[in-house]
Amino acid sequence: MSTTANVHEEKTHLSRLLKRAHDGEEIILAKSGRPYARLVPLESTPARRQPGRVTGRVEDAFFESLPEDELDAWEQ
Repeated sequence: MSTTANVHEEKTHLSRLLKRAHDGEEIILAKSGRPYARLVPLESTPARRQPGRVTGRVEDAFFESLPEDELDAWEQ
């Protein structure tokens, strides 16, 4: 469900509108009676990266130089 709010009337209540949008309500901001913008909640942010979360090791071969033909392919 969406609610339309006039920017001129609601500018002093922005924090209230943000709270309603954060709670899941879609707010349509109107300017001079015409839809102008939409306030919607952001998608949840991904979890922060945590070093050491994945187990395993990198083999020594990982650090060896690539063959010349592969290096040439990267430079093209």
